[in-house]
Amino acid sequence: MALIEVKVPDIGDFKDVAVIELLVKVGDRVAAEQSLITVESDKASMEIPVSHAGVVKEIKVALGDKINQGTLLLLLEAESAASSEPAPAAPVPIQVPSPAPTGAPLAQVTGGSVQVLVPDIGDFDEVSVIEVMVKPGDRIKVEQSLITVESDKASMEIPSSHAGVVKEVLVKLGDKVGKGSQVVVLEVAAGAVLAAAPAPAALVVSTPAAALLPDRVMPTAALPPHEPNAPKAALPHASPSIRRLARELGVQLGEVPGSGPKGRITQDDVQGFVKRVMAGAVQTAAQQAKAPAAASGGGAFPGLLPWPKVDFAKFGPVERKDLSRIQKISGANLHRNWVLIPHVTNHDDVDITELEAFRVQTNQENEKSGVKVTMLAFMIKAAVAALKKFPQFNASLDGEQLVLKSYFNIGFAADTPNGLVVPVIKDADKKGIFQISQEMGDLAKKARDGKLGPADMSGACFTISSLGGIGGRYFTPIINAPEVAIMGVCKSSIEPRWDGKQFAPRLILPLSLSWDHRVLDGAAAARFNVYFGSLLSDFRRIAL
Repeated sequence: MALIEVKVPDIGDFKDVAVIELLVKVGDRVAAEQSLITVESDKASMEIPVSHAGVVKEIKVALGDKINQGTLLLLLEAESAASSEPAPAAPVPIQVPSPAPTGAPLAQVTGGSVQVLVPDIGDFDEVSVIEVMVKPGDRIKVEQSLITVESDKASMEIPSSHAGVVKEVLVKLGDKVGKGSQVVVLEVAAGAVLAAAPAPAALVVSTPAAALLPDRVMPTAALPPHEPNAPKAALPHASPSIRRLARELGVQLGEVPGSGPKGRITQDDVQGFVKRVMAGAVQTAAQQAKAPAAASGGGAFPGLLPWPKVDFAKFGPVERKDLSRIQKISGANLHRNWVLIPHVTNHDDVDITELEAFRVQTNQENEKSGVKVTMLAFMIKAAVAALKKFPQFNASLDGEQLVLKSYFNIGFAADTPNGLVVPVIKDADKKGIFQISQEMGDLAKKARDGKLGPADMSGACFTISSLGGIGGRYFTPIINAPEVAIMGVCKSSIEPRWDGKQFAPRLILPLSLSWDHRVLDGAAAARFNVYFGSLLSDFRRIAL
């Protein structure tokens, strides 16, 4: 068998393209025209095929290498008696529309107006408009892109032949256009000379080896070389530069929701996904695979024993009951928050004797108003004051940045027949005790009736979880991500306290502040707790 040197064929005007993927290894048996490597410029990617069938004996390039026409890729032991120097296999060509003949008009003049038409786009009869880049009143330059169109295989931008002001846009998103379709009407300067038809950016034709493309090309997702029979519909819609960014960040593009036209994944989409993962707002498929799987018997993390499977019925009568919708949603969120946030909890006691007396008196004096002031309303106002004094508690972690908020929305845990929910008092800094109490009552009723909407439970800066009506002394409330702290409150009780002369009965409220150790430290938490307690001990401080 002959030993063949496989080299890079003619790849056009592209120099020093990077090897981004090796598709074979030493010992692999390859078929003629099978792809060997994937290379990428800053605008597009392509696969380099082999001209002969054979066995890979040695690979001469590595990931990150820069290659050009003639670069030696590998040594192949050919399976036929072919010449040891065969003609190099050419990459599958792209179909590029032929430019319009010199002087061929692209626009039709009507007075001072020009109708810009779609030029010759090759064999594509109808393509969809996926982006409109201009609007009436815009001043545009020659060759400025007007719209983006896309077939089921590729996309391209349609440029303008003239400079001028857009009078009317004649297409909209989703329209089908072809050669000669009207795009926009331009108001051009008097005496403007009609230009020949500018060649549109080449359409990328999906082939087993998509060629490297010129500037305006926005290639669609090519089939992965290691999955030649994979369905195209399942592939993420992203350009080569975005794919390269995703590889550098270790992101699986299939998990990133695209915000561009037709779900195209943008740079912001990739970076935003990474930030959300780092903040614990979303889990990757790999993270989810490691999550507890009680139903399937999987382990929570590598090295842990699987969840025990028990036939409970053999020990006695049992009844099975589905988790409520709230339990399913809150359970997943609470588990994520507990696992991803390093919780620390500070416990403290606060004397609320005077504040409780004031609350009772207030309710007696305003009994006819129908609004019952609760201790939680005072706590919400105290939380606002504490957040203003310690702004690092009114924050959220977003990747490697801390988002400091200038608004004060306070969540409070509400008990319902189906489980706990957290309605939010918006702009609590702008509301008084009576208004907060009224709004809390309304939200709590909506919660019990199952009528809370997403807007009622979003946007909180800080949460208070009160078990005051039930009992208990201290507990560790779980932080409600993306917040960085939560205040837990248990049932107050009468206790003897030394006043300097004697023991006197005082009403004591237990506090439990959980905080995110990635953002806060013990000293800050202690100061926050002390200040919060001082406001409840003497509510006159709220006015200072």
